[in-house]
Amino acid sequence: MRTAMTRQRCAVIGGGIIGSAVARRLLQVRPDAAVTLIEKEPSVGTHQSGRNSGVVHAGLYYRPGSLKATLCRRGVRLLREFCEEHAISYVECGKVLVALDERERSRLSDIADRAHANGVPGVRVLDAAELREIEPGTAGIAGLHSPSTAIADFAAVTRYLAADVEDRGGTVRTGCEVTALRESGEEVVVEAANGYREAFDLVVVCAGLHSDRVARLAGAPADPSIVPFRGEYYALRQHRRSLVNGLVYPVPDPRYPFLGVHVTPRVDGSVLIGPNAILATAREGYRRRDIDRREIMETLRRLGFPTLAARHWRTGVTEMAGSLSTRVFVSRARRYLPGLRTSDVVPAPSGVRAQALGADGSLLDDFRINRRGRTICVRNAPSPAATSSLAIAEHIVGLALGEKTHGGPAPADREEQGENTR
Repeated sequence: MRTAMTRQRCAVIGGGIIGSAVARRLLQVRPDAAVTLIEKEPSVGTHQSGRNSGVVHAGLYYRPGSLKATLCRRGVRLLREFCEEHAISYVECGKVLVALDERERSRLSDIADRAHANGVPGVRVLDAAELREIEPGTAGIAGLHSPSTAIADFAAVTRYLAADVEDRGGTVRTGCEVTALRESGEEVVVEAANGYREAFDLVVVCAGLHSDRVARLAGAPADPSIVPFRGEYYALRQHRRSLVNGLVYPVPDPRYPFLGVHVTPRVDGSVLIGPNAILATAREGYRRRDIDRREIMETLRRLGFPTLAARHWRTGVTEMAGSLSTRVFVSRARRYLPGLRTSDVVPAPSGVRAQALGADGSLLDDFRINRRGRTICVRNAPSPAATSSLAIAEHIVGLALGEKTHGGPAPADREEQGENTR
């Protein structure tokens, strides 16, 4: 029997930016705890945290009062401070949304209202002349400018977070793929494919592309499940990088959680165009030839997937056309950046987004974090999860310790029944 004087044993499963941030936050709040960060790959930040566009989102799009909006705004401040402390590149290059017609212009007003409600500084709607003062290469009848939107190196942030875990006395176990979670009495036993086995008082699952699978190991429901979407990118050739000054985006379609093909400068000086959003043929399917037939069949049989496919098949066909044709892909950015040519780009590495799918066929938009007994599971953490990671960590640790968090009061322990802490 464990006594009150025994060190609390905490495991965080998943060494991406959120898992690393949670492990670090646990040690900040409880420096006497025994914290273990468990990652299946040889190093941290291998998947979504190391394969993204690097945009630090300011909080333009998110429903005021939602967990996304609250944690994004706090996360921006915490991330900026962390990058300054560790000399990690963080550049406020600014962002414009380009409206091409009156329907998109009206959406700009709605986005501006949300941004102001979320406390995003300096956001303003632009007329066509003002838009071209900021981004001379754009073509649009109006725009929206967010001067505080930034770019950062999230892979470096993840590495520094994991290093801080070790500096504070925690343990980082890589090459350790979790295969079983068994709650027994006052502890959860974690088992891995390499023979590792250890008992913990608290387990936090931040498994990204495999979050639903690991959550099910803890006895959580299958709903929501993860559907992987591959996001493909091109990069501007070096002599064409001056085509933009900052981030240039289309006006997003409110029916989808994806923001459309956009142009993104990066802290290393490169400029990306993308991503699209096509159904990946493997959870870690970064290339077209990465095909896992078992996973494809698993996706097709998922609750909600037939409804999703029937509802959005036309969009799926359009996205696939862009994947198969560089000309079609580039034409989507050329609508608002007419000087862009197909010859200006070269292929760049792809990423895969872990998108949660509800049993009703809906693509979940807000963060979803559930608790079941001694296990807390991050069930949906899409963009702006990297931006929000340090605030998400505060929120999760608040849930774990039963304390008030920046996302609202922490609920008492309860069985997971599909509720979320929005």
